[in-house]
Amino acid sequence: MRSNQRLTARGLELVAGKFKALSDPTRLAVIQSLMCGEKTVTAIVEATGASQPNVSRHLGVLHRAGLVARRKCWPHCLYSVADPAVQEICRVMCECASRQDEPIFE
Repeated sequence: MRSNQRLTARGLELVAGKFKALSDPTRLAVIQSLMCGEKTVTAIVEATGASQPNVSRHLGVLHRAGLVARRKCWPHCLYSVADPAVQEICRVMCECASRQDEPIFE
């Protein structure tokens, strides 16, 4: 958003919806697991340690928000980050969070 631009009411709702979709730690873990490339639900479960139903539910939220893409590759669905801007947003927020007193990286 540029300083000379103002979002419409609908624009504010859309942007807030995207941030809301990213506001859950499990969903961030799902996004993190997809930053290396597309994965099946099983691979995301293994990467995040979350249960399969939980991962599927969070993938649905991320997909509806337009943050995650999916494609059928019978018999599986493959998920990926839908837009490179999502990775940039996560990078910027991690950079911001790392300025706090508590370490955020393993």
